[in-house]
Amino acid sequence: MDTHSRNEPLPSRTREVDVAAHTRPFISFMTNNPTVFHAVDHFSSRLESYGFKCLSERSLWTDELHRGGKYYVQRNGSSLIAFVVGDKYQAGNGAAIVAGHIDAITAKLKPISKLRTKAGYVQLGVAPYAGGLNSTWWDRDLGVGGRVLVKEGKKIVTKLVKLDWPIARIPTLAPHFGVASQGPFNRETQMVPIVGLDNSNFNADDGGQSEPSVLGGEGSFAATQPLRLVKAIAGELGIRDCEHALQGCRDAEWTCRWELFRRNAHSAILVPTLDSTIVNWELELFDTQPAQLGGLDKEFIFAGRIDDKLCSYSALEALLASSSSTASGIIKVVGLFDDEEIGSLLRQGARGNFLTTVLERTVESLTNDKGANILAQTYANSFLVSADVTHAVNPNFLNAYLQNHAPRLNVGLCVAADPNGHMTTDAISTALLQRVADKVDATLQVFQIRNDSRSGGTVGPMLSSKTGIRAIDAGLAQLSMHSIRATTGSLDPGLGVKIFKGFFDHFEEVDKEFTEES
Repeated sequence: MDTHSRNEPLPSRTREVDVAAHTRPFISFMTNNPTVFHAVDHFSSRLESYGFKCLSERSLWTDELHRGGKYYVQRNGSSLIAFVVGDKYQAGNGAAIVAGHIDAITAKLKPISKLRTKAGYVQLGVAPYAGGLNSTWWDRDLGVGGRVLVKEGKKIVTKLVKLDWPIARIPTLAPHFGVASQGPFNRETQMVPIVGLDNSNFNADDGGQSEPSVLGGEGSFAATQPLRLVKAIAGELGIRDCEHALQGCRDAEWTCRWELFRRNAHSAILVPTLDSTIVNWELELFDTQPAQLGGLDKEFIFAGRIDDKLCSYSALEALLASSSSTASGIIKVVGLFDDEEIGSLLRQGARGNFLTTVLERTVESLTNDKGANILAQTYANSFLVSADVTHAVNPNFLNAYLQNHAPRLNVGLCVAADPNGHMTTDAISTALLQRVADKVDATLQVFQIRNDSRSGGTVGPMLSSKTGIRAIDAGLAQLSMHSIRATTGSLDPGLGVKIFKGFFDHFEEVDKEFTEES
């Protein structure tokens, strides 16, 4: 659990948003939650501290939901939907939704990450997730983190792990070597992280043979991973005698008994021995350099994974700030999805049925109506803000930006437009969000890519086209998108909270200004 972030002062729950009060908590959140699993766990803890109830998709919700209730649901530990039902909610009323993605470009460990030692270097088998292992990943101090499945007795439990000291590094080739150092580089063979040294075969010739790639057998997973990495992970999780356990895994019985212990601030307390085995894991590399303030007047935030934990943070905090308002007839929703960077096609992605099933189960539970008619009415009365970071203007490349469409940092949310359907923005949705901005004294900017450049995509079109919900694409600005290290404004997290809270607070009244034909 992210104890550092949870101990940060909570932003004000009053109606007005203190924009600057979100700078430090956001920096702490970014530093302490490097993977999607850590981020979802952090947000779950925040929601519970505000009285939100965790729902299981495997359970029946009919008797769980009620007007005035606050809830959240996880899927796969990497996606999260949180929602608040208004006290005055009636059948067919709409939902005010802010949705985005919480995954980030990274490099993930391969199923068998153990590699043959080469020239005395222990290396780690990793694969790029989306645009990971690009040129910005060279010579960075990389940690390892994610989720680990551990068998404890007859149960398999999920544990989060974060080895946040520099474990891995992808070394560049010095320019003295000429053409070989200039690229292009092969991400499979030339961007392999080094994680340690092993000169035991200094005078040996292994003939270039590698160990077999074999899966299967209880307790065998650890044997397919680098021994020292397994020991480090086991130590972080409180699993002792890791080396002995690994040796046991190689025996015919394929079983091992590991002693578990809990740690606290003062001592290590042994607990009864359990049958415990690392069954599997999903781990990734991350830049260990902490998020921090920068600039002469500390007007910047320099951090990794800003895309898109920035809008995710602002949306979730906005819902928390708005959740104390009970005089509402709508459902307020934040949806944070995994896998956007790779197309959103998995079940935890926005193309899956996560959002639609949550909304449909909620409507059914509150109205006892299972018909398509009431659901269609709900969707038609709803509105979606698809929140994803957009490009801040770069002063060194002004000619790459469309004139009058170059967002600045520390100004406000950017409406993202695209004439070819990569964004959901249109005149009606822009006018509606502008009315919200007017009510909370927020500034909207606009971004559109040049005709001779390629536009990116968001979760907006896939969610809007599936449901028919009106939508707009709008996000906070950042520099160096898809770099391992990016920049946003120090006030931008709070500016995001301000406009998203305004949307939750005022959508119901603003929507009444627009005709039904809208």
